[in-house]
Amino acid sequence: MRRSVAPAVVMAGCLALTGCGGSAGGADSAPDLSVRSAYMPQPVTDSLAAGYLTVVNNSDSSDDLVSATSDIAEDVSVHQTSGQTMKAAGPLQIPADGRLVLESGGSHLMFEKLKHKPKEGETVSVELRFTKTDPITVEMPVKSATYRPTSAQSSSTSHH
Repeated sequence: MRRSVAPAVVMAGCLALTGCGGSAGGADSAPDLSVRSAYMPQPVTDSLAAGYLTVVNNSDSSDDLVSATSDIAEDVSVHQTSGQTMKAAGPLQIPADGRLVLESGGSHLMFEKLKHKPKEGETVSVELRFTKTDPITVEMPVKSATYRPTSAQSSSTSHH
């Protein structure tokens, strides 16, 4: 009987220690996110606008972009373009030591029911919300409707 009890006691002790170590390790491996190359092309309609940016993850822990808000629109959602159709997307993963690129023709932010139509030269404030990381506020410059970034450009940078 002692043999069957001893492994159970050892297993319980290991589980308790694993639980303690997990909380400390979890805090150390929180994602380290930053946002780069944010911009909004000047909208062509009074009610809709798109936003593009890159979220960079400089950690060994992934995170997910789950939502966004902005004072300029009643609703901001994450959309995906597939062919000629656009649809709302669920949470988008930012991989460990990787990046999430929101770009024209792919995943992007969709600003709906604009409160006013932003003009080129203005700046739009957007709050990004993630699964693990605290919200990040990004100042997104409004560019011309035909603006296309080059890979070397960085329109806006925000750090968590």
